[in-house]
Amino acid sequence: MKSLISPSLMCADFLKLGDELKKLEDAGIEYLHIDIMDGEFVPNYTLGIDFIKKVKTATKIPMDVHMMVKNPENKLDWIPFGEGDYVSVHYEACTHLQRALSMIRARGGKPMLALNPGTPLSVIEEVLPDIDAILVMTVNPGFAGQKLIPSTLNKIKRLRKYLDDNGYGHIEIECDGNVSFENAKKMREAGANIFVAGTSSIYASTGSFEDNIKKLREAIQ
Repeated sequence: MKSLISPSLMCADFLKLGDELKKLEDAGIEYLHIDIMDGEFVPNYTLGIDFIKKVKTATKIPMDVHMMVKNPENKLDWIPFGEGDYVSVHYEACTHLQRALSMIRARGGKPMLALNPGTPLSVIEEVLPDIDAILVMTVNPGFAGQKLIPSTLNKIKRLRKYLDDNGYGHIEIECDGNVSFENAKKMREAGANIFVAGTSSIYASTGSFEDNIKKLREAIQ
């Protein structure tokens, strides 16, 4: 599977967002990761509906909406996603998981199932026909700047093998959390192909925006 980058807009400079989006387009970035947190499922508040609307008018890059909210099936109608956009909902947050995934598909979105680090892979079995990707959280969700939980690398590896062995080789694996240049290489080797890029890589202060994107591309090839 092709390696894809999904920059976390939570880490962007909002005062320069237009310029950053143009740079991401020029760099051929595949997705824009948009975190929605409700202060209940995770202890933080982040990007909202109006922000998403503005981004959609400013760029043609597809969205990768990460819903860290309780009972997302009751809130999906609020989110302005469309054809080709990924939308992930957490197994741990859904009362009616299959309903939520079906609602995303019905609107032309691509359903993604998100799993916290402590959630076992066994929970995916009943919804495999309903998803296009699985988001493996490699940190506990809620905040940027956390350290990788080492056991999640093995989790990615086991997930990729399980999907391939059971006829779901088309399902993509996204990883989110401390996706540094070094960790991204390990995640790619484990079987992930979509990488949520934040302060550990493309938004790091150690290099220019363009150089950091190039460096991450090299790490995940």
